[in-house]
Amino acid sequence: MSDIMELLHGRQLQKFAAGEDIIRQGDQTGCLFFLMEGTVEILRDGVSVATASERGVVFGEMSALLDVPHTATVRTIGPCTFCVVPDSLAFLASSPSVSHSVCVLLAQRLNALNKYLVDVKQKFEGDDRLDVVIKSLEGLLHHHPLRVRPHTPPLAKATGRSAR
Repeated sequence: MSDIMELLHGRQLQKFAAGEDIIRQGDQTGCLFFLMEGTVEILRDGVSVATASERGVVFGEMSALLDVPHTATVRTIGPCTFCVVPDSLAFLASSPSVSHSVCVLLAQRLNALNKYLVDVKQKFEGDDRLDVVIKSLEGLLHHHPLRVRPHTPPLAKATGRSAR
C-alpha cells in the first residue's frame, strides 16, 4: 500500500461529508477513488455488503478495468477524504506497483467469495430448495470468459499497446 501512497503524494484531496455517495452504482466515472481518511459503506442494489476504512483502499477499479458502469455504491459513513484519480487507466498503466496492488485486492475479494461459496455449499448441500442457488453460484465461480468485450482491453487503450 505504501507504493500507492507515494504515487498519490501531492495529488489534490477531496473531502466528503457523512452520507455522501462517492460512487453510485450504475454510473461510469472513469475515476479511481483512493480512501485517505474515514470510513465508507459499500452497497449493492441498496444492500450494505461491506465497510472499509483502510487508508489507500481503492474503489472504481472494476468499472475502469472492465469498461462498465460501477457495480456498487460507495457511501461515506462519516467525514472522509479521498484522492480521486480522473484518468484511471493511464494511472494504472503508469505504475506496475499500483496495478499489482489492484490485482491483489481483486484476488482477495475473489478468495473471500470462494470461501463464502464453500461455506454456503457445506451448510445447505442436499437441501432441495437451495440446490438451484448452489449450482448457479458454482457456475459463476467457474465461468471464465475468454474476452470481456470484442474490443481492445481498456488498459491497452490507455497505453496505446495492443493486447498481443
